[in-house]
Amino acid sequence: MEKIVNELKKLVDFKDTTDIGDIVLIAAKDPQFVVFAVVTDIERDSSRKDEWWHLYFSVLSIPIQKMTWTLRTPQMSGMEIFTMDGKERFVKAVNMGGPQLKPVASITVPRPGGLKRIK
Repeated sequence: MEKIVNELKKLVDFKDTTDIGDIVLIAAKDPQFVVFAVVTDIERDSSRKDEWWHLYFSVLSIPIQKMTWTLRTPQMSGMEIFTMDGKERFVKAVNMGGPQLKPVASITVPRPGGLKRIK
């Protein structure tokens, strides 16, 4: 799983935090998949002594799948790979904007000289 995560870090501009409204990348080893999801809510799990959070998200698939995972801060912010049912998982928010995004190419579209009346 570490190899997959290292490859993803080369391809994707990640954030260090996870907030409501963020797009997160979720990767799993078994079964192997990589999906995007949008975080719809984050709520403290008050039933636990340590800091655990309910991460509510919608997987961007057809149909959209709503899920809730209970994770610690390092797990939901991509600082550590974790397991669910003995299977490795990785979650990290994607940086969707900012100054590091640059246009690939600039295109100039010629404007027409004016309207012509055709009879």
